[in-house]
Amino acid sequence: MKVIIRNDEKKASIWAAHYIADAINAKAKTSKKPFVLGLATGSTPIETYAELARLVKAGKLSFKNVVTFNMDEYVALPVEHPESYHSFMDKYLFNHIDIDRKNVHLLDGNAKDLKKECDDYEKKIVAAGGIDLFLGGIGEDGHIAFNEPFSSLNSRTRVVTLTEDTRKVNSRFFDNDINKVPAQAMSVGVATVTDAKEVLILAFGSKKARALRDAIEGPCSHACTVSALQLHPAGIIVCDEAAIGECKYNSYKYFKAVEEAESK
Repeated sequence: MKVIIRNDEKKASIWAAHYIADAINAKAKTSKKPFVLGLATGSTPIETYAELARLVKAGKLSFKNVVTFNMDEYVALPVEHPESYHSFMDKYLFNHIDIDRKNVHLLDGNAKDLKKECDDYEKKIVAAGGIDLFLGGIGEDGHIAFNEPFSSLNSRTRVVTLTEDTRKVNSRFFDNDINKVPAQAMSVGVATVTDAKEVLILAFGSKKARALRDAIEGPCSHACTVSALQLHPAGIIVCDEAAIGECKYNSYKYFKAVEEAESK
């Protein structure tokens, strides 16, 4: 696991955006196959998406040969609802880049057969050649996507029941009314994420500090599903100083030293 630490959220977000852009551009130079990118929602990746859009507008990046798969979507929330993840992705990324909409994949939370929708999503990922890089965030309880604590580390895309804590956190998007937050969602599984060739996790702010500590220094456990990144050969966490604050000082020094050595 590699941990990149920046002073604040904006600098960390920009680092992540440029890492993703470099990965897309690098594959374009060696292959005609599309770059397959996994994407997240929520407040954490917004600045990263803004920087990706800026790179596209500056002519330094193109999404014309990029295929995307989003992590999750609420169940029974209309697509046109402003807090659906379809709406989120349009607002913060897709409306600002040159992506071909036929290459965009999001789960349909209103599908007649939700299990079939989830199973087909996994098949589409395989048909696309697997995910090159999966961008994700980390919940305050250590969850990745909507894989709440005690989700199987071998889990695949499925319907999940959201915990009260997760619904409380997300209620800020629903007029601070937990009753307006859907009780269920569709989510890629932990194994769906860790099957990607690279996984890049963003973590910002002191509220994420304990979860990040558990993810980095704790055991690999279904109690903290993002800790599965410990087993990934190309896992990266990008965080700010506030989020790394609960980790041991020696861990902090180690990650700083590794980055400094690799940058020479």
